[in-house]
Formats: sequence, structure tokens, C-alpha cells
Amino acid sequence: MRIRDGVELEHPPRDECAAFHAGMHGAQELKPARTFIDQFSGNSPVSTLICGSLAYDNIMTFQGRFGDHILPDQVHQLNISFLVPTMRRNFGGCAGNIAYALNLLGGDAKIMATLGEADAQLYLDRFDALGLSREYVRVLPDQHSAQCFITTDLGNNQITAFHPGAMMDSHLNHASETKGITLGIVAPDGADGMRQHVEELAATGVPFVFDPGQGLPILEGVQLRRMIELATYVAVNDYEAKLLSNKTGWSIDEILSRVQALVITRGEHGAQILHAEGIEEIPAVKAQKVVDPTGCGDAFRGGLLYGIENKLGWAKTGRLASLMGALKIEHQGPQTYAPSRAEIRERFEQAFGSAL
Repeated sequence: MRIRDGVELEHPPRDECAAFHAGMHGAQELKPARTFIDQFSGNSPVSTLICGSLAYDNIMTFQGRFGDHILPDQVHQLNISFLVPTMRRNFGGCAGNIAYALNLLGGDAKIMATLGEADAQLYLDRFDALGLSREYVRVLPDQHSAQCFITTDLGNNQITAFHPGAMMDSHLNHASETKGITLGIVAPDGADGMRQHVEELAATGVPFVFDPGQGLPILEGVQLRRMIELATYVAVNDYEAKLLSNKTGWSIDEILSRVQALVITRGEHGAQILHAEGIEEIPAVKAQKVVDPTGCGDAFRGGLLYGIENKLGWAKTGRLASLMGALKIEHQGPQTYAPSRAEIRERFEQAFGSAL
């Protein structure tokens, strides 16, 4: 959500920690100014608005192979049922995953998202337990929250169904009505909500990351061009970068010329940060074990936001983001890893030979 550096994993769509393509466009460059344990100065709190989805991931396992139960010559009238003796429910959604990672680092995450009244309480209770603000989380009556139903067989084949639910009404939330926000991200969500939140953040002058991700297929080229031009940074993986280029008709360099930073993650190949003064090569962080890439991209983005807010500089920001992806991939589910900040500092020093 994403997902990773430090992980020698195969290359999933949003679940790889990869690269920073950062381009500076006439504005200030990130300059090293603080360390991981520094406190922010100033009179107002530093808060990051995370616009995106909240969802439940329902994971089921079929103790067989789908192919043994599907007749190739009868697929035109497919009617089949699978017994799935094991099931687990994970907290997910890009906004939830990103906020979770940022919260682990000590950042102040403000989630802007929608939940359905039918099943919202479980997630709301989780926010309370984690100390995450739900000030901008809207609960919609007569709806279910977004959720994914994934059934996997013994051959690792998957059948997936996704119900967007309350996510499709994310435009009912307004970024323009927030207070004290100093940085934002617009992550995959309902298409109307994504476009609206980009417009509103730009109008308020809050710098923000545009993270189209899984929203790319539902956004038109002209809409994507507008969103890029309003964004401060763009974050995608390498597959999404190609799709974004195809849909906008802009080359990577042309996208780069319109933002301060273009972040491109590349899975086991690490990360790059391309900016006006050159390219930062961010190495992949080797994970202690590879368990589940789901949410690695989102973990990466949590580190990215923390680094930008703390002005850690692109090299350190990229490495921290990469590390967060590696920490995530070592655990099942997008929000089950829970390193302390001391452990994060230690793993950073082990991976890069320098202090965070």
C-alpha cells in the first residue's frame, strides 16, 4: 500500500518499495535539516492529510486448485462454489495503510476517508487504539465500507471481488475544510474524490503527493494531466509510470517538469530520486524474510511523507521509505508490522551504515 526496498521480492503492482524519480520544478529543494528524533519547531503542529480509501481485506484459502473444478468447455455457464475453511480479515485501504506507517514513525496523520455505517465501528475502534485521529473520517448511513474478497488456491491462483461501498462517496469530504494541515497525499480512492481533493489541496496552497495507483484505470488522460499540474510530487511504481505516461501523452521527463518530485518505485531494484540537481539512487533494503508484499507501497509512502515533513533530504527520505517497505513485507497483512522507533533506527543503521 506498497511495499520493498530491502526486500528481494518479485515485482507486484503497488506492493513494491522502489524508486524515487524526483524532479524539482522551480521550487525549493528538500535540504537536510532535521534528524529522526528532532522535534518540529514553530507554533502550529505538523499534520499530514491522507486522502484515500479505507477498506477491509477478506482473505480466504481454498484447499485445492481452481482448475480441477472448472470445466474448460463449460465456462460459458459457470456456476461454481468453493469451500474455504480459513478466512482472515485485515485492515486495509491506501489511506489506512499509509497513515499506519506514518504513525509508526511518529508523524501526525489525519485520515480523510469514508466508511459505511454497516461495518465502520471496527475500523473506528482501531483508530482509537492506535491514537490516530478520525476527525476527517466520514461514516455514511446505509452503506458498507469498501472491501475486497480474495480467495487463493494451493497454486496461488486468486479469485478477487471488490466492493467499493462508501469509497465511491469520498467526494463528500472536503480537503478545503481542514485546519492545520502542512502536507497532503491524494491516494487511490473514488475518482470524484481524488479529483476534488487534488483541486482543494492546490487551492489551499498545501504541498501534496499525487499517488494515483489503482485509480489510474478510472481517470482519463485529461484529468490526470490536470492533477499532475496541480501536484507538488507524484508517486507511482514503474508499471504505473508507464501507464501514466501513456494516458497523459507525456513522457517521464515531461511529467517531471511539472512537479517538484516524481517518485517511481521499482521493487527489488530499489529506488531513484530524480531532481533538478541529479539522481539519488536508493538501494533496496534486504528483508529478513519475505512474507506478504500487500501494502508495501503504502508503507513506502508513509516513510516518504515523514521524510518530506521532516526535511530529511532526498537520500535519507528515500532510504527511510525503502526500509518501511521492507519492514512491512516481513509480515502478513498491510497493518500488522509494529517496530518501535528504536528498532527502525537500528534497522536503518544496519541497512545503510549511517544513522537515521
